[in-house]
Amino acid sequence: MRNMLVIQTDFGLVDGAVSAMYGVALSVSEDIKVFDLTHDIPPYNIFEASYRLIQTVEYWPKGTVFVSVVDPGVGSHRKSVVALTNDGHYIVTPDNGTLTHIMKDIGIAEVREIEESKHRRVNTEASYTFHGRDIYANTGAKLAAGVITFEEVGPSLKVEDTVLLPTTETIVKYDSVSGSIDVLDVRFGSLWTSVDRASFDTLKAEYGERMEVSISNNSQLIYQNSIIYGRSFADVMIGGALIYVNSLYRMGIAINQGSFAKAYNIGVGQQWTVTFRKIT
Repeated sequence: MRNMLVIQTDFGLVDGAVSAMYGVALSVSEDIKVFDLTHDIPPYNIFEASYRLIQTVEYWPKGTVFVSVVDPGVGSHRKSVVALTNDGHYIVTPDNGTLTHIMKDIGIAEVREIEESKHRRVNTEASYTFHGRDIYANTGAKLAAGVITFEEVGPSLKVEDTVLLPTTETIVKYDSVSGSIDVLDVRFGSLWTSVDRASFDTLKAEYGERMEVSISNNSQLIYQNSIIYGRSFADVMIGGALIYVNSLYRMGIAINQGSFAKAYNIGVGQQWTVTFRKIT
C-alpha cells in the first residue's frame, strides 16, 4: 500500500459532504494522504464516473486506493465492492457500473464485497443514505493505511459478474469511422468521442487535411461540416474547429479557445453519434 487515497464523487463542494469523507478517512489514520479526483461528476452520472476513473487511475502509483461514489442506488440492494485492477490499483465503489471502463481498458484481477458489519463506521447502522462517508471512505482509508488487507475486505466475487454499462463499439468502414460522444472536456467544451486513434488511423488522414464530421442526436443530424485534423489547437485560428487526438488516445473535436459543445448545442451519451469521413 502507498497510504494514498483518491476520492471522486458527484457531491460538489457546496456543503460538508466531501469534508466529512476526508474526516472519516483521517480518523482511521492521520498518516494517509487524501486527494481529490473530482467532485463535479454530474449528479447520478455513473458513466462519467467510470470514464473519469479510466482517465486518471493509471497515472497513480501502484497500490493507490480510489474511492468513487456516484451512487443513485444508495441504500438499495446493489453491492459495495473493492476491485483490484490488473495494474495494482484498488477501487472502492458501489457495483453499479462505475467499473465499466476499468474492466474494458485495464482489466480487473479480483473483486471483493465489502463486509459492512466489519467495515461500516460505528454507530451508523440506521443511516442508509451516506455510504460514501460511512462505508466507502472508511473502508478505503483502512485499506490505504494497511489496517486491513484486500483479503480482509470481504468475500471474493466473480469478476465476470461485475455490473457494466453499455459502451459504444467503433464502426470502421472503408471511408468512415463512427462512434459516440462519451464525455466533454468539461471546462473547455471539447467533445471526447469513443473513437480510438487506431481506428481513426485506418482512414489514413494527414495532419492539416480536412475530414467530414457528422454529429447526430437519436439519428437527427445536428452538425455536419469539414474540419481540419490537427496535432494541437494552435493548428487552427482562434475560433476555428479541429479534430485531434486527446490525452486518452481517443478522437476529440474542439474549437480553439471556444466551446464546441456550447456553439452547436452538443450533448453526450450513446444517443449522440459521430462519424468521421474521408473526403475524396
